[in-house]
Amino acid sequence: MHLDAATILLQWAAGGLVFLWVTTRGRMVSIGYGWLLRGVFGAMAIGAIAAELRTDHQGWGHGVFLAASAMVVVSATVALIVSVVRRAAGVSAADELATSRAERVAAMAGRTDAGGDARDPAGPIDRREFPPALDLAAPIFGVVALVGAAEFSGGALWLAAARLVVGAAFLGVVSDAMLLGHWYLTQPGLPRAPLQELVRWAAAVWPVEVLVLLLPPGMIGVLSGGRSDGYGGLIGWMWVVCALTTAILLWVTWLALRERFYSAVMAATGLLYLAILTAFGTDLVARALLAP
Repeated sequence: MHLDAATILLQWAAGGLVFLWVTTRGRMVSIGYGWLLRGVFGAMAIGAIAAELRTDHQGWGHGVFLAASAMVVVSATVALIVSVVRRAAGVSAADELATSRAERVAAMAGRTDAGGDARDPAGPIDRREFPPALDLAAPIFGVVALVGAAEFSGGALWLAAARLVVGAAFLGVVSDAMLLGHWYLTQPGLPRAPLQELVRWAAAVWPVEVLVLLLPPGMIGVLSGGRSDGYGGLIGWMWVVCALTTAILLWVTWLALRERFYSAVMAATGLLYLAILTAFGTDLVARALLAP
C-alpha cells in the first residue's frame, strides 16, 4: 500500500468523527467537546484535500476521494454550526444528572429548593438539542473517500479498502479516547462511562486492525522473511511490539478506570497518550513496509 499524507489525514478525520458520534449520542459530554473535535478533524479533512491535490493520482479513485473529502468538511461544518446555534439547550443526560445530584444533596441537607432549570434563567429558550445523528454524515462520506483512496493505494481493492477503513476506526477511537480523557478536566463530575465505552471500542477494533494488516500480502510475509524490510526483519518486529504494546496499554487503561479515585482518569489519559503512539506505529509502520 502506498503511504501518503492525504489518506492518513482523511483516515484520522473520519475515524475521529465517527467516534465523536459514539460519544455525543449519549448526551452526557458537554457540547464544547463536539466543537473541539469537529473543528480539529474538519481541519484534518481540509489538509487531506490539499495533500491529494499535490499528488499525481489519476482515475476514479482520485475524484471520489476529493469529492467525498469535501463533503466530510461540509458535513462537519454544518454539524458544528447547528451545535453552536443550539448550544443553549445543553445536553439532556448531563443536565438530568446534575439535577439529580443537586436534589440528593438538598435532601441530605434538609432543603427543598434544589429543583429548577439552570438553563432558563430569564424566560423561555430554544429547547431543541443538537441532534447527534448529524455527526454521522461526515464519517459516512469519509468511508466513501477511503474506498476511493483504495483504488490508488495499491494491491487488491477490497483489502486496501478494508485496511484504510479499519485503520481509520483504530486511529480515530484511540485519539478520541485521549481527548475525552482530557475533557474531564473541563467537566467535573462527568461519569466514566463515555471514556470506558471508547476504550472498549478500541479494544474491539485492535484485533481487526492487526488481522487486516497480517492478511497476505501483508505483515505475515515480512515476519516470515518472504518480504524484506531492509533491516533484516528488525522493522517487522518493531511492528509486532507496537501492536502488542497498544493492546497492553488499552488493558491497563481499562484497569485504571476501574479505580475509584479521580486521579485514575488522568492516569488513563496518560496511558492513552502512549497508546496513540503505538497505534500509529501499528498502522503506519505496516503501511510503510507494504508500500510497493
